[in-house]
Amino acid sequence: MEIILAKSAGFCFGVKNAVKTAYEKAETETELYTYGPIIHNKTVTDDLEKKGVHVIEDLDSAPAGGKIIIRSHGVPPKVYEDIEKRGFEYFDCTCPFVKKIHRIVEDRHKKGMEIIITGSPVHPEVVGINGWCGNSAVIISSVEEAKAFELEKGKKYALVSQTTFQTDTYDEIADIICEKTDAELNRTICLATAERQHEAVEIAKQVDCMIILGDKKSSNTRKLYEISKKYCENTFLCETFVDLDLKFVLKYGKIGITAGASTPPAIIKEAVNTMSENENKSFEEMLDESMVTLRTGDIVKGTVIQVSETGDVSVNLGFKSDGIISRSDFSDDPNTNPADVVKAGDVIDVYVVRVNDGEGFVQLSKKKIDAVKGYDEIEEAFNNSTTVKGKVIEQVKGGLIALINGIRVFVPSSQISNRYVEDLKAFIGQEFDFNILEYDNVRRRKIVAGRKALAQKEIDEKRKEVFGKINVGDRIEGTVSRIVEFGAFVDLGGVDGLIHISEMSWGRIKKVTDVLKEGDKVTVTVLDVNAEKGKISLSLKDLNADPWKSADEKYAVGNVVSGKVVRMVPFGAFVELEEGIDGLVHISQIAYEHVEKPEDVLTVGQEISAKVTELDLDNKKISLSIKETLPKPEKAAEEAPAEE
Repeated sequence: MEIILAKSAGFCFGVKNAVKTAYEKAETETELYTYGPIIHNKTVTDDLEKKGVHVIEDLDSAPAGGKIIIRSHGVPPKVYEDIEKRGFEYFDCTCPFVKKIHRIVEDRHKKGMEIIITGSPVHPEVVGINGWCGNSAVIISSVEEAKAFELEKGKKYALVSQTTFQTDTYDEIADIICEKTDAELNRTICLATAERQHEAVEIAKQVDCMIILGDKKSSNTRKLYEISKKYCENTFLCETFVDLDLKFVLKYGKIGITAGASTPPAIIKEAVNTMSENENKSFEEMLDESMVTLRTGDIVKGTVIQVSETGDVSVNLGFKSDGIISRSDFSDDPNTNPADVVKAGDVIDVYVVRVNDGEGFVQLSKKKIDAVKGYDEIEEAFNNSTTVKGKVIEQVKGGLIALINGIRVFVPSSQISNRYVEDLKAFIGQEFDFNILEYDNVRRRKIVAGRKALAQKEIDEKRKEVFGKINVGDRIEGTVSRIVEFGAFVDLGGVDGLIHISEMSWGRIKKVTDVLKEGDKVTVTVLDVNAEKGKISLSLKDLNADPWKSADEKYAVGNVVSGKVVRMVPFGAFVELEEGIDGLVHISQIAYEHVEKPEDVLTVGQEISAKVTELDLDNKKISLSIKETLPKPEKAAEEAPAEE
């Protein structure tokens, strides 16, 4: 058996300095407290506790006269302020790399830049960094979150990182941010962290088994586990070597060992010594003692124990450890709440992803089981040209993603409807019937679905239904689906009808949007139906309020009426007598003297009185005369012929 120990394993500079300070102060100081665990390692914190160095999570827990050690993770500025207000003496062991991030964040925040931090939002280092910009930072912990993050136009962004963040993930996030905006990039991952991660990858590539030593709460330790697991399936995470089941480890010929930044050298040394002592122990003997009955890839039944508030499902497998289905492994639909699907006591089929997830649980997946069944149903629908139901869950380049039988399927933008759709987001969350257009039965990766033909069929059926029951004069309800310059189209239940701008009001309107907007619910009157051309003419006017119904009395010939000039034309001026009724004053009827242009005498908006000279109810026309309401000029009176 060959053991490869990482050169960079164990304490980094910042942690080593903080731990050294704690031990040194413990020899000379009393009433000593660390603001949070000095490092994420129970062995160290327990040993310091015995030496009189106590862990507190808030300053209220420290008595007057106590001395505070600020750990390498750093703290927000408010903590420094509170320490000084309370009169505590303190020893600042913040890692220099973290201090540098604090300075960058504080400076960029003062310059009005928005701060983005890559890291875990609950990690104490990130909490501390965020405090230096007034807790206003956007915290991104994954590539998916970076893709979903919408940057505000006109704002400047500065990107920093948790010192122990994965280098490859940071680079991916940085690329995504730069595609969206011209952000300032600060690659603040600790050099020791980057080196430790790189070395772990190189060792994991060449060994049969990889052991990661460190506290399970340690961020950098978990990241070492995650990146090693990518290259070595047999990767194990344990706090001390005692936690590792040697009967499984010693069967491997070449074993790699590395440790997180919070792992003491003594634990690493113990691991190597223990491995050497057990090298010759019979694997068969250890295997016989084992309780292992699960393997990665197994499909087994389990009983649901509970569903947590975060959506993780605990499952009893009859194994020495319970299984966990994370919310992301429960369904491909991000909107699915596991609590709505399963409850305690339910027996379900699960797929074993990993026997030991590094936290002592068996990692399970339900969506992998659903996928196996889903592929079969999709293939059957493709071969038989039948439809399948699916739910649109997200928009991607070129179209949408629909979840069909638990499988993510691509729907091109041209196949979501029978007509061009500008805003695809409107379909997200909706369920439809789909045709399977393409299916790769070898790799099962390229599956394309569409509903263009189905949408057309649905519309044809709705059109036939609507035209079969609609009649001129009907009052029906609809929804404004589209605004155009000359009117508005209204969805009457699968068929659009048109309200011309002239049919929107008895009064005068300048533009359609003064009256309607898309999405408005309206009650309209059917004016005309043409099934052959597929056209329906509508009116928004209330026919009972037609002002022309009483026009014969109000505007009888000879009546003097009042109105407002609303429009000039070369041959006269139109006067609004009331909403929906205009009269025309011909240019010859404006005054007794010759008028060259109507605007020489009248102005739009002017209130005038005029006599009705003609009333045409059939054509809804009224002729008016202003001059007949005026006294005749003396000259005109003299020239008038004498009455016989």
